[in-house]
Amino acid sequence: MSTASATDVPLRVRRKAVFAASLGNFIEWFEFTLYGFFAAIIALNFFTFDGGEPSLVATFAAFGVSFVFRPLGAVVFAHFGDRTGRRTTLSVAVISMSLATFAIGVAPSYETAGVLAPVLLVLARLVQGFSAGGEFGGATSYMVEYAPKDRRAFYGSWQFFTQLFAGLCAAGTGAGLAAVLTEADLVEWGWRVPFVLTLPLGLIGLYLRLKLDETPEFAESREAPRSEAPGRTPILVALRDHWRSLVTLIGMMITGTTTIYMMQAFWPAFLVEQVGMRHSDMYGAMAAGIGANLVLIPLWAVVSDRIGRRKPFLVATPVLLLLVAVPVYWLLLQGEFATTLAGYLLVALAGSPMMGVLATAMADSFPTAVRYSGLSLAYSLAVSIFGGFTPLVLSSMVEGTGDLMSPAYYLMATAVVSVVAAALFREPVPDAETEAEPEPAPGRSS
Repeated sequence: MSTASATDVPLRVRRKAVFAASLGNFIEWFEFTLYGFFAAIIALNFFTFDGGEPSLVATFAAFGVSFVFRPLGAVVFAHFGDRTGRRTTLSVAVISMSLATFAIGVAPSYETAGVLAPVLLVLARLVQGFSAGGEFGGATSYMVEYAPKDRRAFYGSWQFFTQLFAGLCAAGTGAGLAAVLTEADLVEWGWRVPFVLTLPLGLIGLYLRLKLDETPEFAESREAPRSEAPGRTPILVALRDHWRSLVTLIGMMITGTTTIYMMQAFWPAFLVEQVGMRHSDMYGAMAAGIGANLVLIPLWAVVSDRIGRRKPFLVATPVLLLLVAVPVYWLLLQGEFATTLAGYLLVALAGSPMMGVLATAMADSFPTAVRYSGLSLAYSLAVSIFGGFTPLVLSSMVEGTGDLMSPAYYLMATAVVSVVAAALFREPVPDAETEAEPEPAPGRSS
């Protein structure tokens, strides 16, 4: 199908739909990233066993375990999203995330409940992971499917924009609490406040998403006489006919997802516990770095729409990260606000080109009938393997080797993989971006 149906939708309606999808996406990722920002405090409350030292490894293991459930959530949400529509599945995703985040905020500490405390925390994280598995594919589909043909990258860029804006707000929440509360109050009860307040946020997101209509591309695909997967499971069709795209997209995402979870989940605890920075300085540098990304991401998307290509931006990010990884970690290890700020800004400059175009490049790699499934599967697998366990891997590397520079070498290794994958990425045909053809299965002629 063409994008004419999306173009014919009044601008006011398109903006309202993208805003509602973005706001729900923001709520989801604000709730999900809170854990990483408060990792050091969560370690004190849930993983200080028998009066010993708080375990960051155990804390990050609980962070990472939620990602085991993300592919399962992706499969379940995507199945219904491609078969029955995007709206309902996205509504369920946002409210279940809010309930799980609220549960973390009211969970008893280890001192109060013993081993039950980390068990309840892990259960809530599993529900968060399941819910997050259905968010990316649905929200990205919604944004791109409402976009005019010549602004698809810009509309899709709101996916990562809202993710990082959610991170900025979570960092701002942490900085604000650290500024007005004593360290003892922040550890004892202050960290719980934003987790508890996510429940009303989730109710707002639920209301907004239930008021949405289905996207014009999805509605037209349901009425078309031919459908890529009539009566068949969309996730299986995506695996069978688009496996090459899945592999390429996962490879491209390795560096980006490692970088995001390194900055938002590993660095907060690393800079405070290992480097010795104050919470307020760490949050300030992080906020500035994320702010730089928020400026650059839509700008790169606009440039991509103007030139009609996305591959140069997909290649640029892993190449730049390969070059700046070691200098960035050298800057962080100085332990000063100015050098940490410089490190965050370098990563923002290197990572933003890909984030400006990646969501749309992924969406245009799959036809409408299996787009939710293809997006969800590629994203959840990449994030589950190379994102959620990034803090655990990096903290284990630091503890195991004693080398505070070791995370830089890990980032460089992921960048090499993403350079290769981006080089292999097949740019969609400009006049048929939403009609990605099935890839020939092994043994079939194309």
